[in-house]
Amino acid sequence: MASLFFEPSTRTRFAFESAMQRLGGSIVTLESGASSSTKKGETLADTGRIMSGYADIAVIRHPQKNSAEEFAQFSSIPVINAGDGPNQHPSQSLLDIYSINHFQGHLDGLTIGIVGDLKFSRTVNSLIKLLAFYKRHTFYLISHPNLKMAAETVNWLKKNGHQVIEMESLKDAIPHLDIIYMTRVQEERFESREAYLSVKDHYRLDRSQLQDAKKNLSIMHPLPRVCEIAEDVDDHPAAKYFEQAHLGLYVRMALITEMLGLK
Repeated sequence: MASLFFEPSTRTRFAFESAMQRLGGSIVTLESGASSSTKKGETLADTGRIMSGYADIAVIRHPQKNSAEEFAQFSSIPVINAGDGPNQHPSQSLLDIYSINHFQGHLDGLTIGIVGDLKFSRTVNSLIKLLAFYKRHTFYLISHPNLKMAAETVNWLKKNGHQVIEMESLKDAIPHLDIIYMTRVQEERFESREAYLSVKDHYRLDRSQLQDAKKNLSIMHPLPRVCEIAEDVDDHPAAKYFEQAHLGLYVRMALITEMLGLK
């Protein structure tokens, strides 16, 4: 497996590399795009052509929207999108769906609060589109006005039969929720540090806010967290984000197996 990461990553990169090794495979890895020929002007198309001769499957993360698609068009091997800028993070949504089913026991009729960066988060963008294929969800979209979900996505959810409630207060939503999906505000997606600082501390979930939570509540986060979940939540029965990250290893093992046509 060629592991090509042009953006920083801990969980996604290590999960894919560990998955390949646990399946009995080996890896060639690019930890930073600064060490590749793209810094010399090589296109993603040419990188795709070249890496096809070095590996049987490729995983790519890149800051450019649609970069994985461009890379894959010129590759003769299977390609997994590990995040293309603010666009998509498909393997994260697969592990999130698997985790939700693991924690809740089903994937229909859930009340899901998605909190924080609903504008730039590729994990949210991918998860929303996958959850929409299931039935009768209620989505609480909780964000600062400057980080609201795109109107076309909200309308698409409604057209697919889901209830959507947009609000700014996390506290008011918590008693209704089966799932809290927290996200960090991503400084790297903002045009200026001032714009980032104006919204970065808008949400912080701590243990005191969970007194009226449902007994079946699952608190999830794609990680890394910065300040949006206090450490006093970590040992709460609803805190599932570290287990969620661990489950990602098995999902990625399954994904690699499927894409390589293995049993």
